[in-house]
Amino acid sequence: MSYAYLFKYIVIGDTGVGKSCLLLQFTDKRFQPVHDLTIGVEFGARMITIDNKPIKLQIWDTAGQESFRSITRSYYRGAAGALLVYDITRRETFNHLASWLEDARQHANANMTIMLIGNKSDLAHRRAVSTEEGEQFAKENGLIFMEASAKTAQNVEEAFIKTAATIYKKIQDGVFDVSNESYGIKVGYGGVQGPSAGRDGSVSQTGGCCS
Repeated sequence: MSYAYLFKYIVIGDTGVGKSCLLLQFTDKRFQPVHDLTIGVEFGARMITIDNKPIKLQIWDTAGQESFRSITRSYYRGAAGALLVYDITRRETFNHLASWLEDARQHANANMTIMLIGNKSDLAHRRAVSTEEGEQFAKENGLIFMEASAKTAQNVEEAFIKTAATIYKKIQDGVFDVSNESYGIKVGYGGVQGPSAGRDGSVSQTGGCCS
């Protein structure tokens, strides 16, 4: 299937916060309660539609363990967007965000769009991090913020699409030199005339412009 743009994403955060589950929910519309620890990096892709243009998201899901940090770092280069995930029921995963962000800022391009996701919002009764704290951290660090649930799919779609809409707006505003693929953006061929509805069976999702 042709696309107007391809955006590369990286999903980062502590181990066990639900990174792989978020990716699976977004690409396959399913929840897998028991998931083996990601070893190194896993990959998923899906077509979405922004501003009537088909956009392919190529998503790299990274391992959260410290021993894989050097592998993860190599994936920051060439990523247009990052989903930084913590678990709202585990305080330490929130406390480690600053370290993940520092890594991202150090190894990624300065204009990478970062979406902060407080995952497992379906477990609000076990909440250890308030929504306000998540919002505050995002505000202080210039991130977009959402709470989501890989289990119920709440805000999963929105998180990936809002990140793409932000990247797309940066392209329109001339922030990126799209001919330089190190920004994690690739211009497609023949995809610019509008979405060709899922010839390859992929789901085409219309994402409204972010407010």
